[in-house]
Amino acid sequence: MLEISNLCVSFGKVEVLKKLSFQVNQGEVVALVGANGAGKSTTLRTISGLVQPTDGTITFRGDRINGKPIVEVTRNGIAHVPEGRRVFADMSVLENLQMGAYQRSDAAGVERDLSDVFERFPRLQERYSQMAGTLSGGEQQMLAIGRALMSDPDVILMDEPTLGLAPLMCLQIVKTIKDLNANGKTIVLVEQNARMALGVADRAYVIEKGEITLSGAGQELLHDPQVEKAYLGVS
Repeated sequence: MLEISNLCVSFGKVEVLKKLSFQVNQGEVVALVGANGAGKSTTLRTISGLVQPTDGTITFRGDRINGKPIVEVTRNGIAHVPEGRRVFADMSVLENLQMGAYQRSDAAGVERDLSDVFERFPRLQERYSQMAGTLSGGEQQMLAIGRALMSDPDVILMDEPTLGLAPLMCLQIVKTIKDLNANGKTIVLVEQNARMALGVADRAYVIEKGEITLSGAGQELLHDPQVEKAYLGVS
């Protein structure tokens, strides 16, 4: 469904991604794990079109998408939940969600998806007129996910969705990821919490200094001695 082949990204003279290659099959949760600065977020930003690669290709359903405008990548069915939520602070919850659907012309479908978001996150419905910047971190994360869902995506790129959240909220986000996947959404997950990411992922890739050094089933890597030592705090 989504294939990244020999992807290279540089910022100035710094090479961040070095011939990175992996694939995501339809209906999977695929996790990218690694240390800070390994290139995980850059990978997601490049897939969504926020960053342009210096080499390599990204294909989605057989069509090359790197080099296309962000708006076209979104229209094709890829949504990005960015690190740090990035909600529109001076807009209401409802307006943030409507922004997620700004490309759509199917009014009935937009209303249906808005109802689905409110059903999934009742707290957002309770605060629909509240300014997004006044929400808690967990509520903002719900809003960021809800905004992505409003574009009716097939693939959701999630960047650090549990970062800075309380443990109970982290559990709710994990449940949301599982529910979305069970309902047909394909998810590419970047997470510093490697234990959580590997626990929920069908497959995973370990990225070190812009290169993939290890791959396998999520449960397989969860019990890999090398991964345990480097990322799970097990000696």
